[in-house]
Amino acid sequence: MTRPTVPVDLLAHLRRARDAADRHYAEPLDLGALARTAGISRYHFLRCFEAEYGETPMQHVTRRRVERATDLLRATNLTVTEVCHLVGYTSLGSFSRKFSELVGMSPSAYQRTRAGGPHIPGCYAFMLGLRRADDG
Repeated sequence: MTRPTVPVDLLAHLRRARDAADRHYAEPLDLGALARTAGISRYHFLRCFEAEYGETPMQHVTRRRVERATDLLRATNLTVTEVCHLVGYTSLGSFSRKFSELVGMSPSAYQRTRAGGPHIPGCYAFMLGLRRADDG
C-alpha cells in the first residue's frame, strides 16, 4: 500500500510545524498550536502530517521527548524524575509508561544499563566539583 502524497506547497508548512515541535518538545504542545504554526486547520494538519511523516504530531512529540530522555539518562547524573520534567512530562507514571513502551525497559533500568558508571546524585557531584556530561 502506498502512502498518500502531500502537496509540495504544503510540505514547507508541515516542516515548520515539525521544527517547532522539535524545538519546543519540552513545553506543553497541542494539535491546535502546531496547526496554527503550519497555517492550516487542525484536521487538515493532522491528516497531512501523518501522511507525510508516518506518525501523528503528538506521536512525533512523544518520540522526541523519549529520545531526549534517553540522552539525558545515559549522559548525565540527573534522576529519572528530573529527566521526566525536563523533557516535558508532568507525571512520572506517564513518562515511565511511555518510555518503557518505546524503549523496551523502564527509565531507571535504562539508566543503570546504559550509564558509564554508578549514578551520582547531582548534589554530591556539585559538592565534589564534578561536571555533568552535558555541561561541555
